[in-house]
Amino acid sequence: MPGLEVAGVVVKVGAQVTAFTPGDRVCALTNGGGYAEYCAVPAGQTLPIPAGLSFSEAAAIPETFFTVWANVFQLGKLQPGESILVHGGASGIGTTAVLLCHALGMTVYATVGQDEKIAALRPYATAINYKTDDFAEKIGQLTNDEGVDVILDIVGGPYFNRNLGLLKKDGRLVIIGFMGGRIAHEVDIQTLMLKRATVTGSTMRGRTAAEKQQIAEALRRHVWPLLEAGKCKPLIYASYPMAEIAEAHACLDSGQHLGKVVITMTS
Repeated sequence: MPGLEVAGVVVKVGAQVTAFTPGDRVCALTNGGGYAEYCAVPAGQTLPIPAGLSFSEAAAIPETFFTVWANVFQLGKLQPGESILVHGGASGIGTTAVLLCHALGMTVYATVGQDEKIAALRPYATAINYKTDDFAEKIGQLTNDEGVDVILDIVGGPYFNRNLGLLKKDGRLVIIGFMGGRIAHEVDIQTLMLKRATVTGSTMRGRTAAEKQQIAEALRRHVWPLLEAGKCKPLIYASYPMAEIAEAHACLDSGQHLGKVVITMTS
């Protein structure tokens, strides 16, 4: 059953679980099965809902925040004062990366497909409409041809060489999708070497339970204080009841959304 993230109230815990008790308000990264009123989730992938957030807001946190933390901060090693380019900046993962990096004081650039999305992200990032502008040329202009420290990419093959060209020395390209194709042609290996660049990629689903728990613990330490202080908040575009799940997916498929689409349950 689909559904990789949920928020709700604990109704039962396993015999070895001590961190949570029935009645706790929690959100969790699931192993599937989130499209239901009840869902069994690993305790290590479960977190208390940050103070001040609703169930809908909390449901929009796990999958994207786990993904961004693992790829931008653990693999990409983004540091305070550095810069990042986020491709797909209007997606759920994209908006999470933009908002979290902005909250942590990084310089943020993003690519989007509509001018309206540029305006929506303006408080947090300098966004570029990749349909009307060459993003590589624009980033070069914006950075005085210095480039960026980290690139988070969901496009894959067609962007590979342009991404490589935009990295600073010791820059990191983190690939988490290949919506444009999984093959990169005629890779300039010399550029890779001269820039001492790191190219890596990952998926969340293939990680072990222990790895996911480690990410959850890092989020609790580093990100939960930001959420509770109101310095970072998931961006929700729309909310649909479970009975309208087809409409929710149609909204996602349209590409018009900015941020997350949430499904709500009724008893």
